[in-house]
Amino acid sequence: MGLFSKSPATTFLPRPTARTPLLDPLAPVRATPAQRRTTHMAASLLLDYPDAATLAAAREVRGVVGQLPDAVRSRLGAFLDDLDAGEPAALEARYVATFDLKRKCSMYLSYYAAGDTRKRGMALVRFVQAYRAAGWEVDGEELPDYLPMALEFSARATTRDEERIAAGLLGSHRQGIEVLRSALVALSSPYALVIEAVCLTLPPLDAATERRYLELVTSGPPTEMVGLSAMGPLEPFAPTGAPPEEVRR
Repeated sequence: MGLFSKSPATTFLPRPTARTPLLDPLAPVRATPAQRRTTHMAASLLLDYPDAATLAAAREVRGVVGQLPDAVRSRLGAFLDDLDAGEPAALEARYVATFDLKRKCSMYLSYYAAGDTRKRGMALVRFVQAYRAAGWEVDGEELPDYLPMALEFSARATTRDEERIAAGLLGSHRQGIEVLRSALVALSSPYALVIEAVCLTLPPLDAATERRYLELVTSGPPTEMVGLSAMGPLEPFAPTGAPPEEVRR
């Protein structure tokens, strides 16, 4: 079995139209690396299915948004207020209606460029290669291009090479993120606030970062990773070669 199921016919996500126009990219805010990591981890948690665990994590997120840049803090705060005001069953139904039933709101980044074609299989492999180049293995049920997973990877990137890999991974799929933002804005979805918070912390992908990202992805994992065992629980990522029981300890 491959990484994805082949559809009977090739399908692509709809292009932006007058009804769902592609918005201009948001100008990035000035943020420290720590603020960027916090924003991406918060977004990773908030974009997940709103079950009891996610709602509990949202309460933890509220405790750290105050340290973020104003434009990011206001968006995440507004989304957290929306979660607090909703009933769990209604929040779950809204999530399914938004992300599971609307192809233009796909949470899988490679789908925007590849649709249901053979090219998507290679795109998924590149995500796995990117994680492995930083010394990580995917340890979860989601496909590697799942946006919350890519954001968690970015949040856990602390070395220069890890940060370049994360920036390259998100930067190379920036157009898909922008299409998702446009679709959510067109739907007046509160989730647009979370995507906007992410976009505000994504700088343009410069040539040096893109070149280094490609070098790292194609050269394989580094020979030494320092300090990974001290980073706490790492799901859905695990340091290469670490036993699952150690990762989850």
